[in-house]
Amino acid sequence: MDITVNKTKSLKGIIEIPADKSITHRAFMFSALTKGKVKITNFSKGADCMSTLNIIKQLGCEFEFINEKEIIIDAKDALKAPIEALNCGNSGTTTRLMMGILAGQNFNSKLYGDISLSKRPMKRVICPLELMGAKIKHNDYKLPVEIEGTNLQGINYNSPLASAQVKSCILLAGLNAEGVTKFTEPYKSRNHTELMFEYMGANIEINKNDICVKKSKLHPVDIEVCGDISSAAFFMVAGLIVPNSEITIKNVGINETRSGIIDVLRAMNGNIELENERIISNEKVANIKIKYSKLKAITIEGEIIPRLIDELPIIAVAATQAEGITIIKNAQDLRNKEADRITAVTTELRKLGANIEETNDGFIINGKTDLKGDCEVECYHDHRIAMSAYVAGLICEKPIKINEFQWVNISFPEFLGLMNNLI
Repeated sequence: MDITVNKTKSLKGIIEIPADKSITHRAFMFSALTKGKVKITNFSKGADCMSTLNIIKQLGCEFEFINEKEIIIDAKDALKAPIEALNCGNSGTTTRLMMGILAGQNFNSKLYGDISLSKRPMKRVICPLELMGAKIKHNDYKLPVEIEGTNLQGINYNSPLASAQVKSCILLAGLNAEGVTKFTEPYKSRNHTELMFEYMGANIEINKNDICVKKSKLHPVDIEVCGDISSAAFFMVAGLIVPNSEITIKNVGINETRSGIIDVLRAMNGNIELENERIISNEKVANIKIKYSKLKAITIEGEIIPRLIDELPIIAVAATQAEGITIIKNAQDLRNKEADRITAVTTELRKLGANIEETNDGFIINGKTDLKGDCEVECYHDHRIAMSAYVAGLICEKPIKINEFQWVNISFPEFLGLMNNLI
């Protein structure tokens, strides 16, 4: 599906963003480990999360949709061997977290994915799992992988990178391993796994960047999933760069390990207010109010990068409208996403007229630049590149065409509908 994006005069209104994908993945998987019934409210319907839901069904869980916003997961028995290989689709989260769950089971399994996912690196989780005693056959550390379920032993693992997927994989393996599993990361990555472990009664201890988990069972408690700040980020930037805009986004998760986008946009002089702050299922939630702002350039680096790694493509769009030179560095992991997002963002924003330079670990962006448009943009089978291009198109002097925009459905099938409500 190719779409055309036209310049708009303003964005105004109140929207409610879809459910957080990271939390939805975990809610589905962790419910499957409870041996009970869990009601999950406001779950993500994106293709990635549906891949996770289909896999836990293949592993013996039953589920029932109560309505559009509620589902009950019934994991009355222990996980069982799947009849067929498990399809992770395009979802790296599904793949890496399920490997942690499956490595310590008493059955064998196989994981595979689509062409894009099959190119993504799995060494970062396979190596620590093997230190725990996991038996994994792989194709140069890429999918497909075959997992021979076995007894695992706890380890002390010092991770070379701050990655919530790596951390969650090892902690999930630790739930079913003998002894203590300790995971240490250089910076604090998103901590939805730790918070949900606490909420569901796991034996877990957290001390800054050190997390310890002992063999334990998760309790079947109901979970409400807040709105996804990574999805909200596109509307936040759109509201800041489209003149005369004023947007309120309801029910957004503002977990401190994910809210780097708010800190950065505020540092860029963005007018962002948090309203009605509260706690839902152990996660911080608020309404976010955004008004058009004259942005200024900053440097983005170091410890904040893991808190906004997924938002960097849309932050790059914001930087094209900021006065001065914006530098983004220490973000080399962007090259290991659905696409090489450093090259993709640079290539496509240049087409629009942005003054942007690719570096080994990020970008140098000179602003403020009037984006011209009048071109075709590629999305590289990457939903975040596609949505970032759409937001840029809202301020281009002439229309742009985005090819294969259907990749947005991987994470955010409601995107166009919500944007149309504001135009």
